[in-house]
Amino acid sequence: MSPRERPSRIRPEVRVVATAAELEAHYYVRHHVFVGEQGIFEGSDRDAWDDSAIHVVAAVGPLVVGSVRLYQLDEAGLWQGDRLAVLPEARRMRPGGDLVRFAVATAGELGGTRMVAHVQEPNVAFFQHVGWSRLGRPFSFHDVEHQRMDIPLACAEEAFLSSGYGWAYGTTA
Repeated sequence: MSPRERPSRIRPEVRVVATAAELEAHYYVRHHVFVGEQGIFEGSDRDAWDDSAIHVVAAVGPLVVGSVRLYQLDEAGLWQGDRLAVLPEARRMRPGGDLVRFAVATAGELGGTRMVAHVQEPNVAFFQHVGWSRLGRPFSFHDVEHQRMDIPLACAEEAFLSSGYGWAYGTTA
């Protein structure tokens, strides 16, 4: 079969959670990856940020295969993206990039100037590929190496300096 004859790659639709069922599916994906597969959390990965976060899913029809959440950290426009998770059987569809780009675009559209994330060390190159930068040295979170990273958002002014956000980056006391 030639490349022209191959069926097109299935691309999940990425969207903000719209129903209670989608929210439960979002939580299921996170639980499956962070509690079941990776063992980073014991029992649950949910926390207080879930109450105010924007929850996003990647779905193929009604089946949710990936998730990410994002939330605003301050009124100046700093946002956090985290809990990026994709079910193992859906990773070949590569929805992670679409989820990250959607989160970045959404925070920018909402007036954000910069987004930060704590990225597992094996995923740093991927994040750099989609425009993120390393901040400081890697650190351990639940015995897993992570790297602080950030990206300027659509509303960022050239004069915006990340140095004023050391508290969010974990670089100041």
